[in-house]
Amino acid sequence: MKRPFTREETSAEADLLQSSILPLFVPAGPVCRKGADMKQKECLIRCQDAGLGYENKALIEHFNFQVCMGDYICVVGENGSGKSTLLKTILGLVKPVSGEIEVAETLLNGAIGYLPQQTQVQRQFPASVMEVVLSGFLNRSHKTPFFHKEEKRIALKNLEKLEIGELAKQCYGKLSGGQQQRVLLARALCAARDILVLDEPVTGLDPAASAALYENLRKLHREGMAIVMVTHDVRSAVAEADYILHMNEGEYFYGTVAEYMDSDFSDIFSHKTI
Repeated sequence: MKRPFTREETSAEADLLQSSILPLFVPAGPVCRKGADMKQKECLIRCQDAGLGYENKALIEHFNFQVCMGDYICVVGENGSGKSTLLKTILGLVKPVSGEIEVAETLLNGAIGYLPQQTQVQRQFPASVMEVVLSGFLNRSHKTPFFHKEEKRIALKNLEKLEIGELAKQCYGKLSGGQQQRVLLARALCAARDILVLDEPVTGLDPAASAALYENLRKLHREGMAIVMVTHDVRSAVAEADYILHMNEGEYFYGTVAEYMDSDFSDIFSHKTI
């Protein structure tokens, strides 16, 4: 199934928070994972011989990568290696310079949960927690400007799942950093069907808040959610993930954690702070 690149409009709130779930596009091609593993899982996102970059200039070329149902993938690498570009490409915000990106048909209507990095302005956003969480539904087809009763029920359920249901009427801008990340994760869950994409979610969090976020991600993963997370926290990535994608100066490694630790790329991890 292939469609042209599209992007749905979102409200001013969603634009300010930069965490709307944006529809993916399908332009793309074989992949990396081997044999039995590929056969046992449904593929959600597949990059085939892709060039990732901007304005026809690739940061990385001949890139092969896939995300399957239930995968937990951590993306690591130094600044400028292409991590954020990869996320923007699979979210449909930028087109690949070359090659193709394929996505499952079930994800073509904004069904990817996205938790972006926050700016200081976004941290002070003057909306209620429930309003922020409900905005996760904005990329779905709304025939009215109002949220449905079922959407409100799901939003509250996601808050309760993350143990912050009591914050529903609180002002988002007055919450702690850890509480805000839980709110944005609940928002992403409102859009997510089978996959969450997170961009450095523990940046700026204290150790307790980081540990709580990782525990929530573990629970979601056990429930079958696929997770793709960009992080500089390589030690936690190795401890939490099933697969590591390490991007470095136009090269990359993608494989299991065990394969990664046996690779030359793990030497970069051992000798550098990423």
